[in-house]
Amino acid sequence: MALEHGMDVKTLSTIIGHVSSATTLDIYSHVTDLMQQQAAVRIDRQIGKTDTPMPTEEERANAQRVDFQPTPFKHRKSGTGCLYQINDHLWEGKYSPRDAHGKRISRNVYAHTREECEEKLAAMIEEMKQEIAAEKEKLKAKV
Repeated sequence: MALEHGMDVKTLSTIIGHVSSATTLDIYSHVTDLMQQQAAVRIDRQIGKTDTPMPTEEERANAQRVDFQPTPFKHRKSGTGCLYQINDHLWEGKYSPRDAHGKRISRNVYAHTREECEEKLAAMIEEMKQEIAAEKEKLKAKV
């Protein structure tokens, strides 16, 4: 808050007891919305030669805030792989089981929709499980 209200870093660093002002900047300096808005106004005034009023703390407090609603995380059952949305039109499915020798193996599938990716992932998982089972049978036969 001291930095936001204009105190220089060196003075604040000395008051807090930091040896270096870099420590103060790394730990305590965070760019706030108000600081960004004020910097934008300063740039407008200097470069654009505008007469834009400087935003105040009260204006920021009275600004309409959008309530953040996180998307609930869907936990997948063990052995069903993972799904990731890479971009608007691409999904990735990943499955990483252990093979017959205990080594982790990983394979991916890609699709344009979540549903298509789920289907491809399920088919790949079934195929990999059969391959691993066949490998285990071969190992048992050798012993």
